[in-house]
Amino acid sequence: MTRIAGLLASALILFLPLSYASAATPEAATTLFAAKTVAERNAALTTLEAAAPADPAAAYAAGAGEFFTALEILASGLHRHGFESPQSLMLPLMRLPVPDNPNPEPLTYEQFRAILVGFRDRLEKSAATLGSVPAGADIGMEVDLTRLGIDLNEDGAIAPDESAAAIMAALARGSITTGDTAPTLVFRFDRADGYWLQGYAEFLMAQADFWLAHDFRSMFDGSFHMLFPRAGLPLQDTLVPPDGGMSGGILSSEWRIADFISLVHLVNWQVVEPERRQAARRHLMEMIRLSREDWKAIRAETDNDREWLPGPQQKGASPLTGLDVGEEQVQAWLAALAMAEDLLEGRALLPHFRIADKGINMKRFFDEPKPFDLVLSITGPAIAPYLESGSILTSEEFNQIQRQFGGAGFLTFALWFN
Repeated sequence: MTRIAGLLASALILFLPLSYASAATPEAATTLFAAKTVAERNAALTTLEAAAPADPAAAYAAGAGEFFTALEILASGLHRHGFESPQSLMLPLMRLPVPDNPNPEPLTYEQFRAILVGFRDRLEKSAATLGSVPAGADIGMEVDLTRLGIDLNEDGAIAPDESAAAIMAALARGSITTGDTAPTLVFRFDRADGYWLQGYAEFLMAQADFWLAHDFRSMFDGSFHMLFPRAGLPLQDTLVPPDGGMSGGILSSEWRIADFISLVHLVNWQVVEPERRQAARRHLMEMIRLSREDWKAIRAETDNDREWLPGPQQKGASPLTGLDVGEEQVQAWLAALAMAEDLLEGRALLPHFRIADKGINMKRFFDEPKPFDLVLSITGPAIAPYLESGSILTSEEFNQIQRQFGGAGFLTFALWFN
């Protein structure tokens, strides 16, 4: 009898992974993705986090919820101090469409770093939770991007203009339609999309850790009144116009152009936490690994049900981007990942326009951190310590990849593909 019981127990352990095939969407996940208040959302997330160790679907939903609350930590911190977006690719962490705050609180350098730390640490939690979902879990969660949202203005509500659809439309400067004539933005998120979201968490952690690795106080004191014009920064009274107006892009006024030039000039950062700069490279490497896992999972799919990121076998233009994904784009993306990995591992060197016979070892740039000076990196002196002889990436290699993405361009697909 004991032997039979042991065999049954062994058989049960062997067949446990099969139970993932019927992972149902927890009720709390449905609430999480459509909550209208922060309190309702947080209660659902707490329930999912408690269930996550034993339930792959709960872990998947909890990891997604933690990702979006990380964005909320950043957005609410920016809003609290009267942030006004520069709408610039130079500051990718600063492009959230944060609403105006008529009564901003003062902001210090230490408080700004604390916002970045909170954002980064929440992303780390999200990545760990998503990483706990078994590879074989059969996930299928319907999410309406016009209902999923975050609290941008700290009023405790999640309003329609704070939805994921509205935020993406703002980031795309209105190119995503969200009105009555908008296409349906309901997607069925599956296991592959979990790799995608986890990869984005790693990507954003890399950015946050790179900033936090350095002391950028001089840049903050000398130019961040451009971003927080009423938060009591050192040069606010001297350099911010009396009306404080700074809506629009970074090149929308002479004073904003002047402050942007100051910002670039002041990117001369001493290293204060070298382990964070090293971690930034590891996050980027992990992002590459997850993107490969994502495409492996996508190509194994046999359905075509409201795909967030469709494979070549899942025909039809995405309602989000209006783009089809063909095999040529997937192959080009995998080649881009290999190229990025080679650069981050130091197997290939990044070219510099002033130096013909040597390239920049990006592995050493992260792992052997020295002060980061943006201008001197562009002109050459600051990258001299990382120059080596070896296999240098050529523009033709990158152009060959770019051509595979057609008229939409590499950047459009890269932001979507991750």
